[in-house]
Amino acid sequence: MPRIGATPFAFPDFKGATRRLVLLNLAAFFALFLAGVAAPAAASRFAQILELWPDLALRGAIWQPFTYSFVHAGLLGTLFELLSLWFLAGFLEPYHGDRWVMGLYAASVLGTAVAAILLSVGGAAFGYPIEPVPLIGCFGAIFGMLMAIGYLYGDVQFLMFFVIGIKARYLAIIYGLVCLAMLFGQQRVFAFAQLGGAILGLIYVRAVPRRGFGRVFSERWYGMRNAYYRWKRRRAARKFEVYMRSQGRTVRFDSKGRPIDEGHDDKSRWN
Repeated sequence: MPRIGATPFAFPDFKGATRRLVLLNLAAFFALFLAGVAAPAAASRFAQILELWPDLALRGAIWQPFTYSFVHAGLLGTLFELLSLWFLAGFLEPYHGDRWVMGLYAASVLGTAVAAILLSVGGAAFGYPIEPVPLIGCFGAIFGMLMAIGYLYGDVQFLMFFVIGIKARYLAIIYGLVCLAMLFGQQRVFAFAQLGGAILGLIYVRAVPRRGFGRVFSERWYGMRNAYYRWKRRRAARKFEVYMRSQGRTVRFDSKGRPIDEGHDDKSRWN
């Protein structure tokens, strides 16, 4: 992996998975915003259907662990989310590809939702019920991407607040400490959920090959196919040996089903 130096303040390429993710979130924000202007009551009910409510998700709203990330509140917060998503996804995509970034985003979003649901279920089971609050936004996915960069490219320097140079690993650690501190405040559900997104994002980075599952599956498929053809060749060679012995002649094949020329000891042509 090549060493990457300091990253100047510049917008990364806006293409591929980065563009799709930013535009999807932006389109969802403006769609709900315009619907709220035209029909506030209906827009509010529809937003509640898309938001993640742990009790509803456990009772059959299986779409909520994915759709909640497209619900955003407030123009400034949404702008910060989408700019962060642009920078982080745009940084990762040239090194890992379109599908890998989409998979990391989905894994972090799902990890955030699972953490929120587990917190709700665990609090109720131990006699400390958590006040039901909706989970919205893609901050969990952003935290997952930040943790991935901190893990894979820890020495890369980013400009925090556009003026302070800080390495990616320290930026991820600071963000994690802020989330841990928030666990003792009123935003504990939101903070715990983000930590879940970061953890599943790290698991994704460790478990998924750098070139993605598609390349690995294709290599495995061609390897299995070639192994099958080699087995057929060895089987045909054994049958041919038996046939030739029945004709009073002896032929030999090596372990790979290739004929052995008894009169030549040079095996370099098989290497």
